[in-house]
Amino acid sequence: MSTINGRNIYKKLENEGYDAAVFFDEINQRYLTGFHSTDGIVLVDERETALIVDSRYYEAAVLAKSNGLLQEDVTPYLLSNRAMDSLIDHMEKKSISSLAFDKTILTVAQAERLERALPKHKIGGLSDICGTQRQIKSKAEIKSIKAAQEITDAAFSHILSFIREGVTETEVAAELEYFCRRSGADGMAFNTIAVSGANSSLPHGVPSKIPLTKNSFFTMDYGAKYNGYCSDMTRTVVLGRADSEMRHVYETVLTAQRKSLETVKSGVTGIEVDFAARNYIYASGYEGFFGHSTGHSLGLEIHEQPRFSTASGEKVMAGAVMTVEPGIYLPGRYGVRIEDLVLITKSGCKNFTRSSKELIEL
Repeated sequence: MSTINGRNIYKKLENEGYDAAVFFDEINQRYLTGFHSTDGIVLVDERETALIVDSRYYEAAVLAKSNGLLQEDVTPYLLSNRAMDSLIDHMEKKSISSLAFDKTILTVAQAERLERALPKHKIGGLSDICGTQRQIKSKAEIKSIKAAQEITDAAFSHILSFIREGVTETEVAAELEYFCRRSGADGMAFNTIAVSGANSSLPHGVPSKIPLTKNSFFTMDYGAKYNGYCSDMTRTVVLGRADSEMRHVYETVLTAQRKSLETVKSGVTGIEVDFAARNYIYASGYEGFFGHSTGHSLGLEIHEQPRFSTASGEKVMAGAVMTVEPGIYLPGRYGVRIEDLVLITKSGCKNFTRSSKELIEL
């Protein structure tokens, strides 16, 4: 793997006056090394990115290194004793006198433990050490996200023949997840949402054992994960036939999404993209029925920065991968959400989602 994210991070550390940075969270550990473990330490310094793991992961890390699956500057080490003692040993061997941690991730208790363990060292917290860099996806990251979305799209095509009257929300959710796994996904990017009828007015409703009924909306929000990277898609279909009001709500959401997609490009703010959808929905008579943001970035995590929201004045940059997902939710009746996954470009966006957005009646 030719990516060397640790080197770019070190440049930031150097500018801030630190010799190294330590990461205990599994997301940034994977970003900096290419290796996934639920426990371990990553230490980034001038010379290398040290991946310190215990016996449960060490052999796998060494194999990954020999097979070229780790980033070029990564060296695996066996955690020989307690985590903090191993960190101190590595710092002493490398004459590291100052250490940064990400204060947006590390807990107060963890930070205090670091300071107690290293009383003679300069210890300090920096904000979002990897966050800005992670916003812009590399070619390898984009390839993984596209692969995840391809599985997600295939699952939608598959599930249309599975959906029928009497099948429960949980059965549909389980079938989506099974199909994604069978198609090569690592797992799901988040808990699958599959909600029908009145439950579809709950943006993040939990699938229940309620059977699907005729002439009602059914919303599915789900995403496969591939090589650690997430996808995200929402489609709302009708089991049976939609009445005129249902069609109007659906077309309003679809048009609102199109207006946001037409607004998206490098340099616009999240507020502008959100406004394009929200203003249309409100002007169509549904003010107060679209409460969440219009979209978010994703990558190794399902929700990353920046976002398309009423509060996001940050400009989006080419290379970010983001969702566009407006919705209308009528409490106690039904809801509609349509969500695509797009790559931000200088002139617009490239839509990775291939599933139809025309109103599907089953």
